[in-house]
Amino acid sequence: MEYGFLSVIPPIVAIILALRTKQVYIALLFGIWFSWLIIKGWHPLDGTLAMIEALVNVFQSKGNTRTIMFSALVGALLIFIQYSRGVEGFINIINKVLVKLENKKSGYSRVMVQVLATVTGLLLFVETSISSLTVGTLYRPIFDKLGIPREKLAYIADSSSAPSSILMPFNAWGAFIMGLLLTQGIDRPFAVMIASIKYNFYPLLAILILFIVILSKRDFGPMKKAEKRTRETGALMNPNAKPLVSDEITSFPPKEGIEAKAYNMIVPLLVMVFMMPINLIYTGWGAVKGASSFINHASEAIGKGSGSSSVLYAVIAALLVAMIMYFIQGIMKPKEAVHLTLKGISELMPLALLMLLAFAIGDACKELQTGIYVANVTKDWLSPELLPAVVFLISSFIAFSTGTSWGTFAIMLAISVPMANMHGADITIVVAATLGGGIFGDHCSPISDTSIISSMASASDHIDHVKTQLPYAIIGGVITTVLYLILGFFG
Repeated sequence: MEYGFLSVIPPIVAIILALRTKQVYIALLFGIWFSWLIIKGWHPLDGTLAMIEALVNVFQSKGNTRTIMFSALVGALLIFIQYSRGVEGFINIINKVLVKLENKKSGYSRVMVQVLATVTGLLLFVETSISSLTVGTLYRPIFDKLGIPREKLAYIADSSSAPSSILMPFNAWGAFIMGLLLTQGIDRPFAVMIASIKYNFYPLLAILILFIVILSKRDFGPMKKAEKRTRETGALMNPNAKPLVSDEITSFPPKEGIEAKAYNMIVPLLVMVFMMPINLIYTGWGAVKGASSFINHASEAIGKGSGSSSVLYAVIAALLVAMIMYFIQGIMKPKEAVHLTLKGISELMPLALLMLLAFAIGDACKELQTGIYVANVTKDWLSPELLPAVVFLISSFIAFSTGTSWGTFAIMLAISVPMANMHGADITIVVAATLGGGIFGDHCSPISDTSIISSMASASDHIDHVKTQLPYAIIGGVITTVLYLILGFFG
């Protein structure tokens, strides 16, 4: 059955609700309900029951279930490394490096500590919240000592978290996106996602601009004023600033009476990262036929492997390694391991719920053929050359308005993928534009959870953080739009 214009109403309603209420969960849930109300011929009871069944049917997909399980178990892993004092041990290493810089000139120390903070945020790509929290809490005392404004710390924490998470998809972000792509009928979501990275210009530019600003020591706009204020008056914030400070910025207190060792954090995270390609090779090995050598067979297997299975197996392997390490060191007992696992899962249940709703609205839009309708309507005026730039700008607007990149991915991939197929555009470029737009809008939004966490961990005034980061983000966004236009017309 063709629903015509009705097919675009549910995602539009979801966007408007998210704008008005700032509650993406309510917006997505209402969008799902409205979709099934249309499908069921405007019968409220049938539509409501169909919505409930649609949420249940999300778990009929093994890929969706694995992705949701992975997201929950990542919470357990994060709790483990905090409880073992692994994060604290990592801080101690950074402090030792900074002590060696004390004898050097102040300018060199300021640059180096900002570079270290950026690298730390990039390396903790496993989850944006832990990246922002770690960078803010680890480096705040050091930045204060060196006279670096809080706004700069918040900018570094924010701009090194989401961009690295989207570019290194061996995490919940990658699993989530693969699930959304699978919902749109893409048989090899991991291969498409990896291929799209080189076209995902905004996160690459955000990181590049961050390094240029740090190494050149040339700020502009509100950030330049903040640097001048701190340099001349010593004030780390504006006089009327209201810093976002949380007494509990970590989800679980570390265990007392044990030595802080960095490898208690580094080893489990490395296990999870390195197990990803190994699991991809394992799960895709049988699908490869006639490879000329072991290396060729393995490289082809990575593209054919199951992304959802690989991330789930990887986080389980990391948890088992962490448990064994901590048992040997006497850090935890089996009872504590179970308690911490359940605590960690509960911490990331909101994320798992968002995934459930995102998958469900993707399925509903597919049933309504929303993307196909939008593609048909726009095919006469929207050329394949313009499509990436337009998708990037629309995704940016939705993310800016709702404050969530994940909600944007859920809404936009259900529309942009069918549009790419209809217009004959390169699917990898359109996927990259959708993902990059979500990150750009999120960076500019004052209601972004990542920006709020960055302000909180850095003890910065949130509005000042948004104002000082905005010019850098806009430059990256403008360049990205131009690059998509150039790629579309001349690439």
